[in-house]
Amino acid sequence: MRILAGVLIGSSVALAALAALKVRGLRAQSSSWHASLPVFKLKNANGMEVHVSTFGAAILKVVVPDKAGKKADVVLGYASVDEYETANPVTYFGVVVGRVANRIAGAKFSLGGVDYRLLANNGPNALHGGLKGLHKRRWEGRKVHDHDGNESVQLHYTSPEGEEGYPGTLHVQVTYTLLRHSNELHTSIVATTDEATPVNIAQHSYFNLAGHASGSILGHTLRLVGADHYTPVGATLIPTGEIAPVAGTPFDFTAPQTIGSRIDKVPGAAPGGYDHNFVLFGMGPQAKFITKNGMASDKPKLAASLVDPSSGRAMDVLTTAPGVQFYSGNFLDGTTVGKGGVRYGKHAGLCLETQGFPNAINEPKFPSIVLQPQDTYHHEIVYRFYNV
Repeated sequence: MRILAGVLIGSSVALAALAALKVRGLRAQSSSWHASLPVFKLKNANGMEVHVSTFGAAILKVVVPDKAGKKADVVLGYASVDEYETANPVTYFGVVVGRVANRIAGAKFSLGGVDYRLLANNGPNALHGGLKGLHKRRWEGRKVHDHDGNESVQLHYTSPEGEEGYPGTLHVQVTYTLLRHSNELHTSIVATTDEATPVNIAQHSYFNLAGHASGSILGHTLRLVGADHYTPVGATLIPTGEIAPVAGTPFDFTAPQTIGSRIDKVPGAAPGGYDHNFVLFGMGPQAKFITKNGMASDKPKLAASLVDPSSGRAMDVLTTAPGVQFYSGNFLDGTTVGKGGVRYGKHAGLCLETQGFPNAINEPKFPSIVLQPQDTYHHEIVYRFYNV
């Protein structure tokens, strides 16, 4: 245990106290943490709804209106919480992934002169924290609110030393806050460790702004703000180490582009499509020297804008992270049955996973994702919904 800003870190109570310092004015609606599997429901004055599970800290549902006022659930997911635990193959619908999101080459890394071996759960590589990463854990959770009427769900999980092969005990707190008078969902991910360890935690919701049951997202338009570079990948989707310009390639989303307009030109083996990390905020090859504690900024900045022309729904994504993994739902193949019995086919949803760079723990050209005991990992994301 150790002292950070006057708070003793080393227990769930301590981490709850840390969250209380970071989320000012929040009051718990109950005094205890719930260790079962409740579903917390948030609703604002505009009728926007967000449902959250303690399993995997998952976002189960996001209901927002279109330009005609018709509401729809715009995230993919399962009909019951139990399916998030038992689903095979794993889709990562709406969950928080980590300790290290994305891929680690060869399922191994070295840190402090020690070699660490992880379970290879994605071909030869480790993906999203392992077979039982944060997405497969039962979190403790509670609902809170502030004096302005904003509702939040706070979730906490302690990942013990050696879990999934990672060093150090990691305390993680995720807070989802729905603003009362605007359709904004704020996500705060805070983590501390007692030993140097790689940390890169992401929110893995699949969005379809026409509604989760509407079919393909290929007609959506996407803009990635300042993403004038990306990290090319090899055959197993591990970055090559290059930070390459997007100009003149199908990866150029610096101006709004229809997702399906160039998707067949994306290089790579079947099933094809986008599954790539984009370098945000114009940082390009200098990203390594700009980030601090894994983040590009202290406050969230606009990273992406997504629009569904058919419904008029739009979403901005703001983040403090240096990268965003744009995944176009390539591996969905119609065998996964979701909410309402819907079969999710290829490109039924897309992910905009703000994060550190894939395989950063093994790539010296990328911003470091190593969290030290004296530091705090603090990843902020805002999903802002509106109509055009």
